[in-house]
Amino acid sequence: MQEIFYRKKQINMYPRQTIQQITSFIFARDGIADKKRLSEQAQQAFGLAKARSVFYGNDFAIRFCSAASPHCSNTVLSLSALLRYDRMPFLVCLVTPIKNYLCLANTTFLTKISHSSQTFRADNIRGSFNYGDITQEFENMANRPENFEYLFAVHAKSSVEKNLQRLEEATKNIHPSGKKFTPTKEQTACILRAPERAAAFMLSAEYTALNADLDKRVRDVQEDLVAAAEINNVNLRGRVIESLITAAENDKQILQKCLRDGKTLPKIYTADALADYMRRVGLYNTATDIKSKVANLSSNPKGYNIDKLLSFLAQEQSVYMIYIVSVRGKEVRTRLCSPFSRTLLENTRIIKHWAGRNSRGVTQYEGQALENLLNDLNNKIDQEKALAFMTQCLQA
Repeated sequence: MQEIFYRKKQINMYPRQTIQQITSFIFARDGIADKKRLSEQAQQAFGLAKARSVFYGNDFAIRFCSAASPHCSNTVLSLSALLRYDRMPFLVCLVTPIKNYLCLANTTFLTKISHSSQTFRADNIRGSFNYGDITQEFENMANRPENFEYLFAVHAKSSVEKNLQRLEEATKNIHPSGKKFTPTKEQTACILRAPERAAAFMLSAEYTALNADLDKRVRDVQEDLVAAAEINNVNLRGRVIESLITAAENDKQILQKCLRDGKTLPKIYTADALADYMRRVGLYNTATDIKSKVANLSSNPKGYNIDKLLSFLAQEQSVYMIYIVSVRGKEVRTRLCSPFSRTLLENTRIIKHWAGRNSRGVTQYEGQALENLLNDLNNKIDQEKALAFMTQCLQA
């Protein structure tokens, strides 16, 4: 089996200023109609290195292509070459006689592998992708520079392994694994009562008990949470913060020692489950997902798998909660809230791209919504809107 080198790469932070500069540079040269000349100018202006057809620096990589129109199917790059740069924004510049176009072509934004891909598998990287294989609209958002920061944040939260599995399914038309949750009539009724159940829980002594439990767990590791917030890899940072709060005592102590001594962190295995912390509290069966937010860093964290949420909420007395952990300097703030809270629900997107064809999809939160919830004193649930959202999820 070939070496899967991409697993060791850490996703870079989004280089906002640099991407704005390269975007302005490319668009200022609309009509240049010469791919070679434009690429040489960009290489000189940004100090880029060249590896075959890819120009790259510390912050981004770019591939220049040319065509008579933006509607083309030219081969862009091999998948194996793309994986070398997938941790940073990978731009494709299409040079046409009148205008230059830019889009992101990281693995999250590929729909399939087209060229020489008969032997392609997720563990056997083969083939290339065409310009037409790059999605120009991702979950109703155009793949254009004004949306690159949001789109790259989506990519940063994705899994390369899952992207490759998705591409294998799409390329070979493999019947997707997994199965949609199909509730009975009684389970559907229980799901549709979930917003009412959540509102009642928010006013209960059980909510106070769960919140106190989680807050104590945070206080016990506050110094370590501040250290964990310095981890650059967004996925690893989230896993470490979750583990510090929820892991068994022995595992937590090992993690704390590594953080305090500056040693290599142990491998952290996270189950592909609905939530990070499950607890029966009085009458309620609670599932709580921990979402970390580091101040001044933009992020759009993944929410929940909709089929898993529906399956859980189909059980009587089930309540799903979000526990926000925000780190700003040495200050750690927390908030236990419902995904049905008005502030969060209005900033929840349904994304089907990650979850495969035989799925209702997953959700994603706008990062600022988590910050806003920390200051939202009423944290109220709009039950009418929440019910409409659950109905939408059931019909997906």
